[in-house]
Amino acid sequence: MLKDEKENMMAKYYLAPMEGITTYIFRNAYHKYFRKMDKYYTPFFVPHSKRGLNLKEQEEILPAHNAGLFVVPQILSNNGNDCVQTIEKLKRYGYEEINLNFGCPSRTVASKYRGSGFLAKTEELDRFLDTVFSNEKDVKISVKTRLGRDEPEEFERILSIYNQYPLEELIIHPRVQKDYYMHEVRLSWYAYAEGHSRHSLCYNGELNTVKNIQEMQQRFPQTDCWMIGRGMIANPGLLMELEAEKLKNEKKIQSYGGFSIEKERMAAFLEDICIHYEEASPKEIYVLFKMKEIWTYLMRYYPDHLEKIRKIKKTQTIEEYKREVQEIFTLLR
Repeated sequence: MLKDEKENMMAKYYLAPMEGITTYIFRNAYHKYFRKMDKYYTPFFVPHSKRGLNLKEQEEILPAHNAGLFVVPQILSNNGNDCVQTIEKLKRYGYEEINLNFGCPSRTVASKYRGSGFLAKTEELDRFLDTVFSNEKDVKISVKTRLGRDEPEEFERILSIYNQYPLEELIIHPRVQKDYYMHEVRLSWYAYAEGHSRHSLCYNGELNTVKNIQEMQQRFPQTDCWMIGRGMIANPGLLMELEAEKLKNEKKIQSYGGFSIEKERMAAFLEDICIHYEEASPKEIYVLFKMKEIWTYLMRYYPDHLEKIRKIKKTQTIEEYKREVQEIFTLLR
């Protein structure tokens, strides 16, 4: 691809699946108030061979709960037949693309050889993918992966396995399972993937600021797809900020004094989420847990209001929570 052609391509952005956070309620609120994502990935489904999808899982993928969004359900499994059964269940809801999770670093998950823990068993991984692709011919299947379980060198063998199958896309978080989120991303191994993968690639990992994203896009110009998770929860306006910076650099706007989310937009976004969680659950403690979890990430965006945010995390009722949130937005300029 010529350089000029590449520069004219529009980058694609995906919202990463984050267990307990990027639910259909969060996805819809984000889509309504901020820069729309090209794809939204659900928190993972664990296959259950002896029953259908439970109520929580159904709520997550009901077409009515995802209208206007490109949603990709994600499956966490190390059993090919169970995975195929779950794909069939998801197809009945109209889904045409499924993502397989070989990236989750959770120790609980990895200890059962699921997520990135499954990468330690390359023969089983190969058989798993063979079972899935032998049975599923009419659905697109992508993979989200880490480099391996223990050492990044494991990725050479793992990538050679992925190259045998017709993946729709390969999303790479360039760490191993044992890195969790502590070790720096291993960018030389993502570069290895660019040179050796037969699939379209998507980069995931430490895309927390405009600067992070720009540096990665400059370093990997052949990649035009970017999956963002924690950085987007901490700053839902991140892509709006990125686009404002791009317009400034292209001299399409006269001035740029820094970007910040209007407090009215952020307040409406959080209120929307809270209202819909209240409608979805009669349990006040459940709603509080969900909202406090989001504020755990927002602390990074509002560092001048940490004491107020800590008060939010100590609230015991929805009424108290809303009062503390209102105080914060009253203080914001």
